[in-house]
Formats: sequence, structure tokens, C-alpha cells
Amino acid sequence: MRVRALVLFLIAMSSVVAAAGQASAPSRPGAPSQGARPASEALPPATATMLQKRAEDFLRKLYAWGPEFQVKAGEVKPSAVPDLYEINVEVTLHGESDSAAVYVTKDGRYMVRGEIADMNGDPFAETKQKLVLDGSPSKGPADAAVVIVEFGDFQCPVCRQLDVILRELLPEYPQVRFVFKDFPLEQIHPWAMTAALVGRCSYEQSADAFWKVHDLIYDNQERITPETAYDKLLQLATDAGLDGSALRTCMADPKTTAAVHRTMAEGSSLAVNGTPTTFVNGRAVSGPNEALLRQYIQFTLQ
Repeated sequence: MRVRALVLFLIAMSSVVAAAGQASAPSRPGAPSQGARPASEALPPATATMLQKRAEDFLRKLYAWGPEFQVKAGEVKPSAVPDLYEINVEVTLHGESDSAAVYVTKDGRYMVRGEIADMNGDPFAETKQKLVLDGSPSKGPADAAVVIVEFGDFQCPVCRQLDVILRELLPEYPQVRFVFKDFPLEQIHPWAMTAALVGRCSYEQSADAFWKVHDLIYDNQERITPETAYDKLLQLATDAGLDGSALRTCMADPKTTAAVHRTMAEGSSLAVNGTPTTFVNGRAVSGPNEALLRQYIQFTLQ
């Protein structure tokens, strides 16, 4: 799985409250704060700059981010909660960046780290809206009550572990739809993109044959090297009954690479930064977690 340089930042964005900056005198219970202003009102530039600076300074202190870290607080925006502003903070180290939203009170005293959820709605509605089910390999009923979407990398050993689990789990739940999306981690897996292109071109030739190729790649994962990947992967696809010449033409087509990049961008929009990452009706699962997959499936089916 891919390890991000700033993973602590994302992990620590849990729902806790911290004092952001120097404490001020507390208000009387029920009394309005001095200078109270609904978060929906236009924010004076000087106030926005102050909130950004306080957020940056506090996070540096909290995580011991020295001068080698670049910390940049973005636009101060109204949040779903009237008395909180939302600020997206980007942190960069050695050319690698991560970002997350924090929330600050209008007086700049308190910071809330984590997510804000509207309990009146579906907590996974936004995630499900971002998941594009059409145009990717899938199996199972089109109108399935449970949809599992995997962002996977054919060279990822942990993805292979998940594949072993799914080969036994999915037949137990024929009412589940499974969708596979490419998310090759090119920086650490040198032949992952080549495998993604073979898979995409296999799917375009035959939706059914894709799954044969999918399984063959995982079954032969340890036998494939960066030097032999192109020929070996093509051979596996032809062994599955596909036209080798058509595969080569398809793999060389920029549209095929663009299709893979689209699924990668889709995953990134959902904060996917490692493989395998699956979504069960919008609920994210990292790694080959069979118990959690079953829990989410059974919860919906029940």
C-alpha cells in the first residue's frame, strides 16, 4: 500500500476540539460572543487573514512542523454549521502534498478537526454520487441493493489478498454488484499501468473476458517483472481468448490511458491514496478486510 509522507495529518483529522491560539475570557452561559457574526456573512479580508494565520500557526505547533514543511491555509468559507468557518489546509514536504479541512470558530479561538455530518441525510450520499458505475468492469445485478467498488492495482500484493477473499465472498452474495476500477500506483509499481491498460483493453474487447484476465494477472503476479510485463501481460490476455493485435493497438491509443487516468482521478476525489480501497454502498474499506466487507454487506441486506 502507498505510504504518504504526511499521513499523520490525515489520520489526526479526527473529531476532536482543540484550543487554537491563546485563550480568551469565557462568555457567560447563554450570552452571545462579542463580535458574533453568522458564518454566512461576508468576512472582512483582515479577519480571514487572521484566521488563516492562526490555523497555520496552531497546526505547526500541534504536529511539530518545522520550516521544512510548507503549510498553507486556503480560503475561509462558510461551513454547514453556522458558527464555524471551513479552511482547507495544504501541507507539503519534499514535494509531496496532502490536504484536509479544518473548522474554526468565528473568533479564532477554537479549531474542530474532522468531518461535519448532517444527521438528516444519507452520510454516504456524496461518496456514492462521485462513484461512476458505468464504463468500468462489473459483475452482478445492475439494480443490486449492495454495490462494491474497488480501486485496485494489479501489481499490488495486498490487492491480490483482497482478490482471494472476493473470489470466495462474492459467490455467497449473488445479489451484490462488484465494480473494478484501476488505480495503478505508478511511483512504486513499475508495471501497474501496463497491467491497467491490458485490463482496460480486455474489457473493451469483451466484458466477460476481462474477469479472466483480471484473475490471470493476479494469479501470475509474482512471475511478472518490469522487463517482461508487456509481453507477459499480453500473453495472459490472449490466453483468455482475446485478440493480441487489437490489444496492442488499444494499449497504444491515448484514449485508453486517458480512461485509466479518469478512474485514478475519481479515486483521488474520494481520498483514495492506497490500494486496495473499496466502497460498499459508499462506506470505505481499506485493505483486505473480510470481516468489515461482510458486515457492510449484511447490514444493507438485512
